[in-house]
Amino acid sequence: MITVVIATRLREDRLDYVTAMHTSLTRQTVPWEAVIAIDGADPARLPVPVASDPRVRTLALPRPVGAACARNLALNEVRTEYVNWADDDDEFPDHAMAARLDTLQATGVGWCAGWSEDLHPDGSTTLWECPTPPGRHEAGDVWTYWKSPADTIPVGPTTILARTELVRAAPMGGLVQGEDYMAAIGVTSLAPGILLRLPVYRYRKHAGQMTAQPGYHQLESAVRQFAWNYGQSLRHIPRYEGSYPRASPVTP
Repeated sequence: MITVVIATRLREDRLDYVTAMHTSLTRQTVPWEAVIAIDGADPARLPVPVASDPRVRTLALPRPVGAACARNLALNEVRTEYVNWADDDDEFPDHAMAARLDTLQATGVGWCAGWSEDLHPDGSTTLWECPTPPGRHEAGDVWTYWKSPADTIPVGPTTILARTELVRAAPMGGLVQGEDYMAAIGVTSLAPGILLRLPVYRYRKHAGQMTAQPGYHQLESAVRQFAWNYGQSLRHIPRYEGSYPRASPVTP
């Protein structure tokens, strides 16, 4: 019922993390499959436990295209009702899929998210509560908890389990980083959803993570501004309805 979409370049320092992500999926208690978009790397590098799992399908891209494009192209391979983005170096708690799926099926909303935990090298975790409060939120309301682009993002993008048709309507923005901000804002702006009061994702802290790489912060303020503007625009679009003159019908 759920597809987890993961983009990876199968870097040597991340292969064990890819295996750990897969292991966390095997502990879920609801049906799932995964689409792994291999971003210009050799598919043969995919760890054997992952490659041999029939629930895992791969999309081998012929050249590196970046995480945003790789994830978007992987959406073409999704055949389930629900989708969850994930990074190749993170993990899911055992209850993550079931808790959100139960909520989606019981309420009929478009998305369900939760809190996340920072996963430290010693195995300990630190809870991260997003600025958006737990409970039901109408379309566009989550963006209002992102007071300015420099503030903490309103919800963790990878904590969101959403209906596939909704994710396809709000894909990753064409950015070299911060593309997940776009997806989170898009999904929560197009449909109502529910934020649970429990952690549903583990964000691994390590020296090789993207946010720790040299030069990452050079573009961070710009991509945040872009994603924040995107949310503002989506929230205001309904105000334009009916404000434009209707076009005259074309006579054949």
